[in-house]
Amino acid sequence: MEIGAIFIRRRLADPSQVEAARREANGRRVDQILVDRGIVPEEDALRALADELHMQYQQLDDVAIDREVLSRFPPTAVFRHAVLPLYQEHGWVVAATSDPFDLEALDELGAVGGCRIRPVLSCRAEILRAIKTHLGVGGDTINQLVAQRAADGVEVLDELDDNLGELAESAQAPSVIKLVNELLIEALEQRASDIHLEPQEHGLVVRYRIDGLLRVQPMPAEVNQFHSAIVTRLKIMSRLNIAEKRLPQDGRINIRVQGREIDVRVSIIPMLYGEGIVMRLLDKQRMKFNLSGMGMDDDTHRKFHYLITMPYGIVLVTGPTGSGKTTTLYSALNEIKSDDTKIITVEDPVEYHLDGINQIQVHSKIGLTFAGALRSILRHDPDVVLIGEIRDGETATSAIQASLTGHLVFSTLHTNDAPGAFTRLVDMGVEPFLVASTVEGVLAQRLVRSLCPACKHPVGVNPQDLPPDFPRGDGKPIPLWQSNGCRQCNESGFRGRSGIFELLVNDAEIRRLCVDRVSAGVIRDYALKHGMLTLRQCGYLKALAGETTVDEVVRITRGDVA
Repeated sequence: MEIGAIFIRRRLADPSQVEAARREANGRRVDQILVDRGIVPEEDALRALADELHMQYQQLDDVAIDREVLSRFPPTAVFRHAVLPLYQEHGWVVAATSDPFDLEALDELGAVGGCRIRPVLSCRAEILRAIKTHLGVGGDTINQLVAQRAADGVEVLDELDDNLGELAESAQAPSVIKLVNELLIEALEQRASDIHLEPQEHGLVVRYRIDGLLRVQPMPAEVNQFHSAIVTRLKIMSRLNIAEKRLPQDGRINIRVQGREIDVRVSIIPMLYGEGIVMRLLDKQRMKFNLSGMGMDDDTHRKFHYLITMPYGIVLVTGPTGSGKTTTLYSALNEIKSDDTKIITVEDPVEYHLDGINQIQVHSKIGLTFAGALRSILRHDPDVVLIGEIRDGETATSAIQASLTGHLVFSTLHTNDAPGAFTRLVDMGVEPFLVASTVEGVLAQRLVRSLCPACKHPVGVNPQDLPPDFPRGDGKPIPLWQSNGCRQCNESGFRGRSGIFELLVNDAEIRRLCVDRVSAGVIRDYALKHGMLTLRQCGYLKALAGETTVDEVVRITRGDVA
């Protein structure tokens, strides 16, 4: 039976949709067109074809792939045809394919593997993911590198220097370029924020940071031969000195991948077994700067909005590196920007470009520091000033002076909680009475992983199995949520991250305590008695709401009970 008729009989598509696909065919099959246009889900189409052709449909998550069988086939053939050998059964090698009519691919795989192939049908995305997991990212490119073949991938937006001499020849080979591109593309597909290339004694280790946690990325063992070429290629893309291998270097790459502009921050540091590289990926189109989207609850949002709309004073956001401080400040600026408000930022570096906001990047080598830039921009008549980070006493004093002269100042500070910001500024040399009179509020924050909405489900947890500072209730099982992992979250159980917040709003008593130079603990005790939620308490509320897990909150915050 013709494929279109099969889909009509199984009510996967109506006759008009099938007829439109036939007219559009132009050498392609009707099922491929219907799947590409989103009319028929790929899984439904493959299940229908499997029934008609007396084949098996196989979800690869349920299969233990035999690595010994897979090793008999060259990676190039597996990658090129997207056909994955799974295991051996009764003298046949069972292989997953998404196209039951591609007999040429099956014949080639059988010929190079010296065996008979029995195909099963699986979704193409599942097959490609399993290939990358078992053969490593760029496995086909490594094979081409050894054979000196050619190809390309990512568009570099900055013009590169072609006259770099013999040192750059191997790094500019098309296959090396393709391998680096594949590393970047795979990281973006997995929603990674950072790529770590780490030279170890036994070879190069590649890790992606996804939702705040590092995951080892499988790579072919042969990649170790091309470590130097990969480093040189990244130096060329970053406009760094390819001959310098003894000193740390920092650079930047602007690329376009699948129509998305990506800003890549590159840091290279010489290590014991070679140069290590960390690349921070800033996806400009994926970022949405709004406070509600960060997971801020209504009460915290209302109080924080009150702080960021004050006419003058200092509002601080605190937390460790990677806790989302800059994103929160950008979101705050987006919330208050208007045609009658002038906003100037001083950052190191400028991570995202915001319309309607004047942004300055510091250059400490030529003397343009946070404090120096701040003194100059106050003559530009701003209403709101953002200082990327208060790192020293000079910057802190400049921020205090700016707030005293009628400006609203936003900045970040590295402290573990909100009350610690007051004592930190005093430690930097700012007079306590100035800190007390200018700091209007402090927001401490962390990022916790969000449960995957596709596979999370409610569970009842015994109170004895929870941390001692978790609200106990009446002793009955506490309704929480967990997830087992699925295809949508790559079996991790989590997808994306959300903020947890600790907001301290200054008042007359906190000002008095600050002037008296009390410890951060005393300020904290007072704030807790007057309604401040700690980071841990905010996280527990998210766990009860089904947004994250108690284990995730415990991993990222300090307990409230000694």
